[in-house]
Amino acid sequence: MSAVTPFDNESMMAKVGDRLLVHGHVVGRGDRQGEIIEVRGPDGSPPYLVRYTDGRESLVYPGPDAIVEPADR
Repeated sequence: MSAVTPFDNESMMAKVGDRLLVHGHVVGRGDRQGEIIEVRGPDGSPPYLVRYTDGRESLVYPGPDAIVEPADR
């Protein structure tokens, strides 16, 4: 199993403390990184409440441009 999990509706799982990386897809905008502070789906599935590095929080249903990095990494 890979340490980094690309998005897959059927298998994306996360835990509180994991990092969410969302790749930028607009010119001039970089990637967004944040910490998953709450998992609202069953058994680790989305949606996730994420606190980004700029301090903002949002409820996220990650798309194909998102990667979950385990907290122990």
